[in-house]
Amino acid sequence: MTPELAGRTAIVTGASRGIGFATARALHSSGANVVLTARTEEAARSAAAEIGPGALGMGAHATDDAAARACVDRTIETFGSLDILVNNAGTNPAFGPLLAQEHGRFTKTVDVNLWAPIRWTSLAVDAWMGANGGSVVNTASVGGLTPTPGMGVYNLTKAALIHLTRQLASELAPRVRVNAVAPGVVRTKLSETLWHESEDQVATGVALRRIGEPADVAQAIVFLASDRAGWITGETLLIDGGQLLGSGVPGSAPSNTGNAT
Repeated sequence: MTPELAGRTAIVTGASRGIGFATARALHSSGANVVLTARTEEAARSAAAEIGPGALGMGAHATDDAAARACVDRTIETFGSLDILVNNAGTNPAFGPLLAQEHGRFTKTVDVNLWAPIRWTSLAVDAWMGANGGSVVNTASVGGLTPTPGMGVYNLTKAALIHLTRQLASELAPRVRVNAVAPGVVRTKLSETLWHESEDQVATGVALRRIGEPADVAQAIVFLASDRAGWITGETLLIDGGQLLGSGVPGSAPSNTGNAT
């Protein structure tokens, strides 16, 4: 059988580890060429080498406009198309009460989590997708759907990213589909403080009794990027193991643990 994404090319931002790396690997396993970006060239190339032929690593900080443009251009030059963009890069330097945050951390979070997806999507559309079609998937968060302690700035950006997904889906239809995933607590470096020392306790607040793995999210992203989701746009797929449902025990409340993807 021909892999469902054979002949297509994807860029995944923030792909040297965690959800981004798992997504790049899953897209590649489905037949796509993949370009992995990371803050450093070394990290991006190392991740691409781990995936193998058909994977290219490029150093490109999510908010570096020149690096993003160079990445898009090289992707098309190397593989001949840019069919899938996964805006996965994210950050959360502004932990704590919302009103206690300082402007620098606030703007950094907004720039990486919200402006970067806008800019990368703009470049992809101008260079290829506007004329040839494509699929964009944004990595949002369950935190964009519910308040959580200490995660106010991060959650604001993810809530905005969910709305941005719908806005772009409307503006870019019918050639380009735009969707998002909203993961719950996933076993990644960025979210480590949320689960590392209390994984069992966190898992008891999730209906499926475990925290997520990067591959759980990656497979959903592959689905949204593929033709199987060809009539889906503007949607955000919640992937939280039932975190917002709670543990499933009668009388239990939904988990109030946030997420940083």
